Amino acid sequence: MGTGYVGAITGVCFAELGNEVVFVDNDPRKVSVISEGRSPIYEPGLEDLLQRNLERISATGDTRGAVLSTDVTFICVGTPSREDGSIDLSFVEQASRDIGSALKDKEGHVVVVKSTVLSGSTENVIGRAIEEASGRRMHEGFGLASNPEFLREGSAVHDVFHPDRIVLGVEDAMSRRLLESLYEGFECPVLVTDIGTAEMIKYVSNAFLATKIGFANEVGNLCKLRGLDTAKVFEGVGLDHRINPQFFRSGIGFGGSCFPKDVRALLSQMRDSGLREGILGAVVAGNESQPLRAVELLKEHLPDLNGKRVGVLGLAFKPDTDDIRESCAIPIIDRLIEEGAEVVAYDPLAADNFRSLFPSISYVDSAVEALDSDAAIIATEWSEFEELDYSGKTVIDGRRVEKAKSAAVYEGVCW
Repeated sequence: MGTGYVGAITGVCFAELGNEVVFVDNDPRKVSVISEGRSPIYEPGLEDLLQRNLERISATGDTRGAVLSTDVTFICVGTPSREDGSIDLSFVEQASRDIGSALKDKEGHVVVVKSTVLSGSTENVIGRAIEEASGRRMHEGFGLASNPEFLREGSAVHDVFHPDRIVLGVEDAMSRRLLESLYEGFECPVLVTDIGTAEMIKYVSNAFLATKIGFANEVGNLCKLRGLDTAKVFEGVGLDHRINPQFFRSGIGFGGSCFPKDVRALLSQMRDSGLREGILGAVVAGNESQPLRAVELLKEHLPDLNGKRVGVLGLAFKPDTDDIRESCAIPIIDRLIEEGAEVVAYDPLAADNFRSLFPSISYVDSAVEALDSDAAIIATEWSEFEELDYSGKTVIDGRRVEKAKSAAVYEGVCW
């Protein structure tokens, strides 16, 4: 249920493993797109995999029919943030009620939550909603489990088939047997826990990775002022086997659909539990201010941005995706507009999505056009940016694009 990022990838990859998959979505366009063998989202390799498995894939808007004709339902609908940082479970609750209505006429079905929900949500919100709609008891009339995803946009298909670990939150024998059979043959560790622990593992994993990035940025800001190479500092730090070098990449911060939302949600649960914010509160605050350092550095070279043409290279939150959720380009462009700059933006995939947020700025068809400005800010590390001619240009680099260092005026945000 849900054919967004998690649902589309999960379903297609389960089909590749030999399973019959029914996609359920209330958006007729997505149902039609999948039925035609096209991916409803952009992710490298996904559409080819979908087309290869079309004989095992169908799509529908009929939840009842899908539940009655299958053994297990994966809930993969969105859990967006509210203004206070807490997560909105309305889509998950509606999906749960729809599943429960169908389960009035079926026994032995397992419901698995892949949507990212806070500890306690699967049983106290989702399970209760299914119970109320079905008249059946949790873990008796239907199986219930948590199976969090750990996918990286841009390499998600690879991540499904080569995971670091598989986490199964189960508390009934039927759910455990089914999930273990689905993941049979995977060579990674399979951690079986209670449901609440599985939910917490997802949040803590993302919060810790976000913290590593935030820490790297904070240290990087100091290294910048001291004339030190941040990358070398963290190369030395990362050689300690207790620490691990991954995610020590300083720059303008993190974005995307997971890290910002999940850290805020965990903070919200901490506040509701009477705990102080501490480290995670600082991570969020630091990440919100970090992208603006790029504009501050630009103003050291162009103090008055009013009327200046500023190119922004990269709009997606990371390369190899068209996802602009929480993209660091958003606060950068907001500030440039406040300063009166003429913004010229380029991204190979995300421009159409970004246009919905900023319809009045200029969008160009090539990085060369964006670079042909009074100055440019690199906000996403697309590989094609390593091939540009930066000679004579003023560049503020938020993502450490090595070729950009050849610019006439070059400033790295943290180096």
